[in-house]
Amino acid sequence: MRQGSLLLLLIATVLALLPLFFPWLGFVFTLALAKGLAALGIALLLRGGLVSFGHGLYFGAGAYAVAFTLRWLPLDTVWLLLLAVLTGLALGLLAGLFLSRYRGIFFAMLNLAFSMVFYALLAKFYHVTGGTDGIRVPTPTLLGLTLDRTLFGEALFYLALLLTLLLGWGLTRFLRTPVGEALAALRTNEVRLEYLGIPVRRVILLVYVISAGLASLGGGLAGVAVGHVVPELAFWVTSGEFVYIAILGGIGGVPGPFLGALAYELIRTFAFKYLAFTWQLLLGATMLLVIFFLPGGLWTLLGERRLRGRRATAP
Repeated sequence: MRQGSLLLLLIATVLALLPLFFPWLGFVFTLALAKGLAALGIALLLRGGLVSFGHGLYFGAGAYAVAFTLRWLPLDTVWLLLLAVLTGLALGLLAGLFLSRYRGIFFAMLNLAFSMVFYALLAKFYHVTGGTDGIRVPTPTLLGLTLDRTLFGEALFYLALLLTLLLGWGLTRFLRTPVGEALAALRTNEVRLEYLGIPVRRVILLVYVISAGLASLGGGLAGVAVGHVVPELAFWVTSGEFVYIAILGGIGGVPGPFLGALAYELIRTFAFKYLAFTWQLLLGATMLLVIFFLPGGLWTLLGERRLRGRRATAP
């Protein structure tokens, strides 16, 4: 097994073990993985030179899909998460057919506009969505088991970790396919790709739909983990968080957004406890340090280790 894979496996093992000694970390890590999934969707778009300030739309849609379903149908957590993904894929396809025509600031702002329309609908239709009070999400069953809230939260973290590993492996392989390679080339010269016969709009549409599905899965996870959904999940601040996390972690590899999400949630959690009202200052300072010293994001630390490992084993 390669050194990079071993290091990732070690990080996943540490993540899996820490909540056994510090149970409160399970909830923090679950939220980090949920936001990491949404940030991974942003990172995929950034690889193609596209930035979205509106993926809170899909994060909120996934969370509300879970909340609405549990109002009338007591589905298992696995089916709820699948439903959240399908909701994101469907919305992403509808929006992507329109948005894939645009680039640059227009692409970013149109995403923001869609998410703010969705936010306004959630906030204004009080009798359906609960307005700014949101909707309570009852604890669903997990793999057919009825668990109390504490046990459910612990089990949900391990389910989220397993999903993250599987999706990370799948997306790593996807990025090595011709479509994934075309995405990286899209950022440098879109016109040349068109001349080579590559359907650029279809590539963008496919990646956009995948990114929407990832964000919705993250929203569904966050909804069942917190037990309450509110319109702020679709607000522009939430979308900005995902962009921040993607840049903090780096877009050079699939693990990057998850590293960024873990750092983001841990900094915010400890800042709330020990340095109240200064967590924004700490997050801003962290981003400045990353930009100055690790312009490729936290992923660069892991990437540098991999490079050093390859150089050391080179003949």
